Amino acid sequence: MKTVCQTELYAQPIEKVFDCLDSLGITGAHMTQSSAMMMGSKLKLAFLTENHTGLGCKYRWSGKMMGLKMDFVVEVTKWVQNKEKTWETIGEPKLIIYAGYRMNLLVMQVMNGTQADLSISYESPKRFFNKILCFLFANWYCKWCLNKMLGDAGKALAVLETG
Repeated sequence: MKTVCQTELYAQPIEKVFDCLDSLGITGAHMTQSSAMMMGSKLKLAFLTENHTGLGCKYRWSGKMMGLKMDFVVEVTKWVQNKEKTWETIGEPKLIIYAGYRMNLLVMQVMNGTQADLSISYESPKRFFNKILCFLFANWYCKWCLNKMLGDAGKALAVLETG
C-alpha cells in the first residue's frame, strides 16, 4: 500500500477538532458535491449502521465518475475518542484509481491547539486501465482529498468559534 499524509494545526481544543474530523457531513462533503476533481460528478452517501460515528460505523458511497460506476462500503475499524480513527473499504469496492483504501486520523494536543495527522493508504487496482489511472492520478487525488477534508474541518471549526 502506498500512503499519502498531511498535517494541519487548529487553534481549537482536541475534542472539537476530533468531533469535526469524525463527522462525514464535514469531511465527506467534497465527495457529495460536483467539482473538477470529481470530473463534474458527485457520490451519494448512505449510512448502513444506526451509529454515524464510532467503531463499527459503516457507510456506502455510490455513483458514477467519468461514466464509470463507483460503489464501495467503508467501515470504521479503529476509533479512540479524541485521539484516533481508522476507516477502510471492505468487501469488493468498485473504485476507479484504487483497489481499496484505508484512512487514518490521529489528533494530539500541541502548545497552541491541536495537531491533526490525516493519511490515505491505497492499493493499486488490478485492471490495466485502472493501473494507468492510478499511476497518473492517485497521489494527486489523495492530496486533494486530504486538503479538502482538513480545510473543510478548519472552516467548520471557524464557524463554531464565531457562532
